[in-house]
Amino acid sequence: MKKLVILGGGESGVGTALLGKKEGYEVFVSDKGIIKNKYKEVLIHNEIEWEDEQHSKAKILKANVVMKSPGIPDKTPLVKEIREKGISVVSEIEFANMFTNATIVGITGSNGKTTTASLTHYILKQELEVGLAGNIGDSFAKQVLEENHPNYVLEISSFQLDDIIAFKPHIAVITNITPDHLDRYDYKFENYIKSKFRIAENQTKDDYLIYDGDDKVITNHLENNPVQSKLLPFSLKRKIENGAYLDNDNIKLTIDNKQLIMPTKSLTLEGKHNVKNAMAASTVAHLLKIRKQTIRESLENFQGVEHRLEHVLKINKVQYINDSKATNVNATYFALESMDAPTVWIVGGVDKGNNYEELFPFVNEKVKAVICLGVDNEKLMNTFGNMVDVIIETQYMSEAVKIAYKVADSGDNVLLSPACASFDLFENYEDRGRQFKNAVRNL
Repeated sequence: MKKLVILGGGESGVGTALLGKKEGYEVFVSDKGIIKNKYKEVLIHNEIEWEDEQHSKAKILKANVVMKSPGIPDKTPLVKEIREKGISVVSEIEFANMFTNATIVGITGSNGKTTTASLTHYILKQELEVGLAGNIGDSFAKQVLEENHPNYVLEISSFQLDDIIAFKPHIAVITNITPDHLDRYDYKFENYIKSKFRIAENQTKDDYLIYDGDDKVITNHLENNPVQSKLLPFSLKRKIENGAYLDNDNIKLTIDNKQLIMPTKSLTLEGKHNVKNAMAASTVAHLLKIRKQTIRESLENFQGVEHRLEHVLKINKVQYINDSKATNVNATYFALESMDAPTVWIVGGVDKGNNYEELFPFVNEKVKAVICLGVDNEKLMNTFGNMVDVIIETQYMSEAVKIAYKVADSGDNVLLSPACASFDLFENYEDRGRQFKNAVRNL
């Protein structure tokens, strides 16, 4: 009997365990941290062997295949030892993909991937049976086990792509590439770029790669490292023969001489970056033969993603906006770019080697006060101290919101867009966003 060892007992780990068991593997789940009770119950109920707060090395090294959680770096001594023994290490995406013949749309990028994946899924589900998984919702493995849809939209992180072998999406999307997670890539941007492009490395001439044609990082990489798949770029700046571009206020999408035209003013999502997300999603839908009318209506009705420029409440004519999902500088760039009123900006958390320079023009132009919310705010204080009249630090979300309430005037925005990871003060970005929303509702 083949032995499957799973490192990490979270959503992807437990999903893989259930699928592995059904497919006839002997399964063992090992987590160095504490496995959440809801996951323990699933493992116990399904009679799957597990351990937490330790790794039993002797047992792990007997595996035929190891699925490691995307959160575990390759540099971990245990992972190195597993690889040295010649044991195959895969991500959940790779493992689950072995047991489905579904048409896969894979979406990656530094920013915009959740919105693009959710929007793509929203359009496709009007006419197709389609699952949404990966970094979002239920794990891919669990969905392959329980629902086995004929189509999937997967939001895929670079960490998940690092551990693929044969996985290939029929349609791949790269929304953009900006420096992020460099702590996991030896602080070499080049390594991170290669990691993102693994989404296309197994594609053939019958597959498609949709990407931001205005993103120099992507276009330069493609020039020097050609892929097999058919290229369908999207652009706000230039005319595109095969792909999507902006013509006045219309999105024009052409694939094999078939054209679709959509007015951008009917999009529910605001901001230039969301025009790009809409272009990417429409291109996927067009390839999968969704009717033009359906695509247009879906773009008009889609409500957006929680924690991504989410309008929470208006209090005393001040709009409170939750952008907790902005865990890097580039995401915050889009948030500040779309602000159309003086803004009180709540920022901070675990800095992943951030360079805040690209934000300076917006901070000078739009930000009236900065509230630093993190354990260590020194870098933020030094960077923005001279740029704004008011800069305050705190370690409590409720206090940050109360300060913002005092500082903001009628007509202003209060924006939580941290540009940092959340792990210093919160469980994850969702927890941070919910605490913000609760604090706003308690005002």
